[in-house]
Amino acid sequence: MDVKSALFYVFSAVLLFAALRVITVRNPVHAALYLILAFFQASGIWMLLKAEFLSITLVLVYVGAVMVLFLFVVMMIDINIDALKKGFWSHFPLAASIGAVLALELASVLMGGFRSAPAPIEAVAAPGTQISNTKDLGIALYTDYLYPLEIAAVILLVAIIAAIALTMRERKDSKLQDPAEQIRVKPADRLRMVKVDPVHQAVVVPVVEENKP
Repeated sequence: MDVKSALFYVFSAVLLFAALRVITVRNPVHAALYLILAFFQASGIWMLLKAEFLSITLVLVYVGAVMVLFLFVVMMIDINIDALKKGFWSHFPLAASIGAVLALELASVLMGGFRSAPAPIEAVAAPGTQISNTKDLGIALYTDYLYPLEIAAVILLVAIIAAIALTMRERKDSKLQDPAEQIRVKPADRLRMVKVDPVHQAVVVPVVEENKP
């Protein structure tokens, strides 16, 4: 066994352990930390498979941005663990059956991929040429998988708009202005004529001082 195979088994073992702890640990903060560990192990496996771009992207995007956001959200909100685990065993048979079906589908796909012989490198590129994983990934995304990529982009755009719409709530103590109503305003709405009755003149009554003896 060479060093590459040994590292692959180490990364795989740690990845399986971290993924198992994500769904079995009680503390949600610890679950998020175990998920970060799983992402790092998957990044190491991709690095062994010479997919450097995907490995660095996994670390930068998921570990550096998404999981940090998850940690902040989990640590800021008050999560009731008992309420989350209520009804777990009642839904366990359905969840186990769905998981078994997914495992069988993944096994069938993986076994079919293992049975097919990989194409030699000489058939893909000429000897002595350097293969760029990033270039090949970009060509594959924007040629063979262009429509799935556009569908995923539209779904992400809808998710962003929905998140913004859910967070935009009107407050009772805030004063908002409607630009449409400001444009439709008329001069008569700005100035209102009020009829006031004429002011009567006050009657001046002279005060006569009495002569003191």
